[in-house]
Amino acid sequence: MASNNGLPATGNGLIVSFGEMLIDFVPTTSGVSLAEAPGFLKAPGGAPANVAIAVSRLGGKAAFVGKLGDDEFGHMLAGILKEYGVRGDGINFDQGARTALAFVTLRADGEREFMFYRNPSADMLLKPEELNLELIRSAKVFHYGSISLIVEPCRSAHLKAMEVAKDAGCLLSYDPNLRLPLWPSPEEAREQILSIWEKADLIKVSDVELEFLTGSNKIDDATALSLWRPNLKLLLVTLGENGSRYYTKNFHGSVDAFHVSTVDTTGAGDSFVGALLCKIVDDQSILEDEPRLREVLKFSSACGAITTTKKGAIPALPTETEVLSLIKG
Repeated sequence: MASNNGLPATGNGLIVSFGEMLIDFVPTTSGVSLAEAPGFLKAPGGAPANVAIAVSRLGGKAAFVGKLGDDEFGHMLAGILKEYGVRGDGINFDQGARTALAFVTLRADGEREFMFYRNPSADMLLKPEELNLELIRSAKVFHYGSISLIVEPCRSAHLKAMEVAKDAGCLLSYDPNLRLPLWPSPEEAREQILSIWEKADLIKVSDVELEFLTGSNKIDDATALSLWRPNLKLLLVTLGENGSRYYTKNFHGSVDAFHVSTVDTTGAGDSFVGALLCKIVDDQSILEDEPRLREVLKFSSACGAITTTKKGAIPALPTETEVLSLIKG
């Protein structure tokens, strides 16, 4: 079923997002260091959780699988997922560990720097036996990042969840979401992020991640295609205000960005991914049909753009109506 000049309707299939949810503490003033910030606002975050909420905001069906601290912040985050209509039957609470926190510096240009409190945080302690396998098997799309690969036992839980999803016929969607300060070393980050590369059906990387993973300082087709694997159906490279590039077995091209006044880039990539997933969840043949894929990517691009116009990821995630009005200009 299509709506609005060739844009596919949002699907009904379940999109399960796996990984971390945490609280970002965002300075009340942009363009200052953490030490100089006069105060902080708490903003729920964590890329996989942002994707789940992005899907739900657009009218799709989403669930989150992960572990939170059995503390006020953990229950607050679970409450936010519920409030946005994201299924929470994949959430575990840890009695001993706290919910992860991140202090975020917003530079004057809207880009971010992070300082994390995770030693260890609850999300790192998710065990394979705590996974809601029934929920994962009922998904049409299983989406994840790489932060859950950093330490055990969460790493084993991640690999198990991926395997169960793959066996159940889910589309596997991977956004590495590189956060270098969390890894023991850049080498370890590169190795682990690439260790599960060939399992994914769909991968989205940013220009910065492309440079990091390939060691190239060129953002071109050849560099992107060095990350291509036979199992892939779609590889996406997001270029911020320069739009995005897409690569499939049979075609590749680029989609322009929408120009908006950017306040905070937090969550823009997650919004982009959520939009894409909820438009292909019921009809994966879109991935092989360039005109339809371009319509979906244009929609995803508009979603990402709107997300940068407000502070914090989740409050800025748009509804379909908001996205269509930006597209129509």
